Amino acid sequence: MTDMTTDPGPQKLSSLFANQPAAVKPPAYEWQDLALSIIGIFGVPAFKRNSVFKICKNNSKELVEKAVNETKELCRSGEKWKYFFKVVDSLEKGRNHQSTAATK
Repeated sequence: MTDMTTDPGPQKLSSLFANQPAAVKPPAYEWQDLALSIIGIFGVPAFKRNSVFKICKNNSKELVEKAVNETKELCRSGEKWKYFFKVVDSLEKGRNHQSTAATK
């Protein structure tokens, strides 16, 4: 005797769609992808993730990447995400100071 599986017959259409995994939307902008990678690299907690997105949106990619590289080089232990915010703040202040001096 052969092993035969039984056919359940017609199924509900909704059950076919219920078994599909949820589709993950890709980031719409490049700065969003950059922010997601920073969150992953430094293990940014949930309550600070919006700040990472704001940094990536409001600053140039070069400034953010420089802050990431400096954080990786200089912070060997501890909470790297806190150090990242300090580095970004210092780079922003330096950039604002240079642009103010250039307009005088």
